[in-house]
Amino acid sequence: MKKDSEDKPPGANKKYLLPKTVVIIYSEVKREYFPTEAQYLTEKDAFKDAQVIGDYLKKMGIEIYLLAANEVLAAKLRRIKPTIALNLVGSVKGQEHLASTIPALLELLEIPYTGAGILGESLSYNKFLVKKLIEQNGVPIPHYQLFNTANDPLDPTLRFPLISKLNEIHGAVEISREAVSETEKDLRQRLKFLIQTYRQPILVEEFIVGREITAILLEGLNKKVYLAEKIFHKKNEKYIFATFEDQWLDNPDGGFHYQKYNDPILKEYVKKAFEITEMFDYGKFDIRLDSSGRYYFLDVNSNPAFGPKELDCALANILDLYDISFYEILKRLLMNTLRDAQGKKLLPITNNGNG
Repeated sequence: MKKDSEDKPPGANKKYLLPKTVVIIYSEVKREYFPTEAQYLTEKDAFKDAQVIGDYLKKMGIEIYLLAANEVLAAKLRRIKPTIALNLVGSVKGQEHLASTIPALLELLEIPYTGAGILGESLSYNKFLVKKLIEQNGVPIPHYQLFNTANDPLDPTLRFPLISKLNEIHGAVEISREAVSETEKDLRQRLKFLIQTYRQPILVEEFIVGREITAILLEGLNKKVYLAEKIFHKKNEKYIFATFEDQWLDNPDGGFHYQKYNDPILKEYVKKAFEITEMFDYGKFDIRLDSSGRYYFLDVNSNPAFGPKELDCALANILDLYDISFYEILKRLLMNTLRDAQGKKLLPITNNGNG
């Protein structure tokens, strides 16, 4: 039986140290900001998602404001002076790497905020650099290479099949069947398309055949890792993995669901990757497990998509397997941010009696 039901906020029976006012900052989304429809789709519902999360906070007795990440954000924050900012920004003017400007602004204004700081958010949008960091600290990853042009020499130690990924964009954009190349000719064609379309380097790595596991790390008084395996519904496909269509579109021929997974060794790897990449509050990690029982970290996400189960968010879906409601997730997130702010002396240590 769940500790907190989705329709009953945690403050219904207890009093918690919660903020009086929360500003939810979300991506301002316009189609012209994005080079492709696919990238636009990953953020088009940013405002609606913020509204849904705001409704949960209201039920917890918190006053909320919804603000877009645009040129008037700073002025509005100065006027409102919120207790905490909930940072949901995935891009600024369609540029994902500019998401790190939001924690920078909040630091300048001395407003406590959720999620990764300036460095953590900056790192997240350079997958190559993140792989270097975690590799140097003993976290296992596939062999990889960064391509700045489609004609860069291919590392002879790389073994086909290879999968090509945008180095600076998350959300599984361009992760399709065409992302996997079996020959150098196919790889060069794929690289040419991606570089010309998105004008950024491309990360190429060995495709790991095996099971796929997602890890969520959620901070509270300590770091807790929740693991889930993706159980794919696909049939008659050579390479099984979560595509863009699986994650963002109605895909009757594919898709997956989560089931619990447990391995203390993997949990320790996740904690190490979380700390090395300067994450805070929560993080998401995509991992492959091959037939020999070896783990490979495929992707590391600070400030991943955040929301309740009705938004089909991986974080909420996985934690629901462990009987952790979205109210509980919000409570941990807000309390962790308050504790950190008090440690930095940005806030006095008081109990506002919310609940």
